[in-house]
Amino acid sequence: MSTLTGLERALERFGQRMLGRIRDKEPVELVEALRRECDEHVVVCSESRIVVPNAYDVELAEFAHEELERNGDDRIDQILTDTLARHGERKGYEWAGPLAVHVTKSRDVPNGRYRVASRVMHNVRADAFPRSASA
Repeated sequence: MSTLTGLERALERFGQRMLGRIRDKEPVELVEALRRECDEHVVVCSESRIVVPNAYDVELAEFAHEELERNGDDRIDQILTDTLARHGERKGYEWAGPLAVHVTKSRDVPNGRYRVASRVMHNVRADAFPRSASA
């Protein structure tokens, strides 16, 4: 039985539809890419303390970002943040600071899909994320 919430499943279905339209490539789920970014940057401080980055940048291809805007989903940053927070809880991760996921549109994403990057930011604010030059 899956541990995903209904909202996470809906977001993943959206990601599959979004990426399924891009050429004949195998769709890659955005939520899984975000989780993978988190998992790949763990720092094991002790047996009981695993620290991960707390600031995540998600750059979406222009068409995907525009589709989100058309669907009126202006909460995508918060939805992804909540999804990643639940992932971190399940894994026993400690965030390096307040957790935030910031979504922007970009012309320069690999294969016309998306790019996910993470870093440690001690005091995360929405305006602390750099503006995409192509947005």
